[in-house]
Amino acid sequence: VESVEGARSYLAEIRVRYADASHHVYAFAVGHGSSVTHGMSDDREPSGTAGRPVLAVVEGSGLGDLIVVVVRWFGGTKLGTGGLVRAYTRAAQQVLAATPTMRRVQTTTVVVRLPYDRYDPCRESLRRAALQDPDNAVDVVDEAFAESATLHLCGPEAAVESMLIRFRDLTSGRVEIL
Repeated sequence: VESVEGARSYLAEIRVRYADASHHVYAFAVGHGSSVTHGMSDDREPSGTAGRPVLAVVEGSGLGDLIVVVVRWFGGTKLGTGGLVRAYTRAAQQVLAATPTMRRVQTTTVVVRLPYDRYDPCRESLRRAALQDPDNAVDVVDEAFAESATLHLCGPEAAVESMLIRFRDLTSGRVEIL
């Protein structure tokens, strides 16, 4: 999910799909880093026995932009508070263990202009950085050649910032950020 509204929308779909269930306990984490919004609900289970354990698993995973919904049908056997905590914790752990994840990286695009005599060293610096750390490569998405070389760079914010510092060094400060 990419927003709190997206998490709530997904929960609404689950509630419709499993309308006959006794409980739709959920926890979500939307965002990443220091900007995460959490939410959870016990959905009529005793307070703190369902949503809180699921949220603890979500928070402990270090993942963001996700919602875990545990659907439960009451079968007549009372689990007690400890049993509920264990059951919801285990269910959330199993869901996260079985769910494929993907790494999301905040990227940025910048346009730089540099002198022709510094084009090759700057391109070589990009190539070497990509070989050393492919996950943080800065790509040239476009380039133009007029009175100077213009490069459109795209990559993870920190990697782009690092590359701009490198370009300043390689061009003796003659790189322009447009």
